[in-house]
Order: sequence, then structure tokens, then C-alpha cells
Amino acid sequence: MSVYKHVLVPVDGSPTADCGLQEAIRLAAELGSRLRLLHVIDDFPMLIEMSSVSSFEAGLQKAREYGESVLGRAQARATAAGVEAETVPREITQGRIAEVVTEEAAKAACDLIVMGTHGRRGFSRLALGSDADRVARSSPVPVLLVRAAATPS
Repeated sequence: MSVYKHVLVPVDGSPTADCGLQEAIRLAAELGSRLRLLHVIDDFPMLIEMSSVSSFEAGLQKAREYGESVLGRAQARATAAGVEAETVPREITQGRIAEVVTEEAAKAACDLIVMGTHGRRGFSRLALGSDADRVARSSPVPVLLVRAAATPS
């Protein structure tokens, strides 16, 4: 019996998140775990950028559709590998994505969080911040950070 029965995997459609998803699927297949695929829409930046309510609503609808697409593709990949996966779309207006990830892990009684990371260091990490780093520091459960493959320059 696996200690990791329920694994939370934040996905956003990026190559970095895909690396985390790929590792989570591999791990879940080996351990007989199930995945909880989470996509978070942070609508605060859209709220700032949009000049009208109608353009905000249109932008938010596109973000929702994109999120559903990301979750659908991630779930299909898990299912193809024989791994049970449920999808969870979330929207926030304030707060940080990292907070949503750790809250979701606690709320859903997940045993592990698996997520991709850029592996930034130094100033770029300081300037850009790191949701993965914040999750690792505040998570109520173990976190497996999967570093994205370096892209050739």
C-alpha cells in the first residue's frame, strides 16, 4: 500500500507544469495513486488590464475555456496511462496561486504535491518569485518539485 494515495498536481499548460504532470503520472502509475489536477485562474491581472466590464468578462471566459482545455488534456494523459484523475478548476481575485495549491492539498486530503519548477536562482528567482518555492515552504504535505528541462540557448 502506497503512502501517496492522493496526489495534487497543479497544471497551467506550460512545459514546466507538463514536466511535473509527467512525473506525477509515472509515480501514480507505479504506486496506484490517484491524481487531483488543479488549474488556477488568477483574474486580478485581467481586472487591472481590462478597461470595461464586457472585455473583462470576455477575457475571463477565455481563461476559463483555456483552463478546462488544460485540465482535459492532463486528465486524458493520466487516463491513457491507467491513472485515475479528477480535475479541479479554481478562480482567485486576490491572494497567491501558491496559497490556493496548499489550501487545495489540505482540503482534499492529498498526501503529496507534485509540480514543475523552472529552477531559477539568484536575481531572476527574487524578481519573478516562485510559486513552487512558496508551495514547498508552506505545504502541509510533502512536495516533489520537478525541474523543467533546460532549453538550449
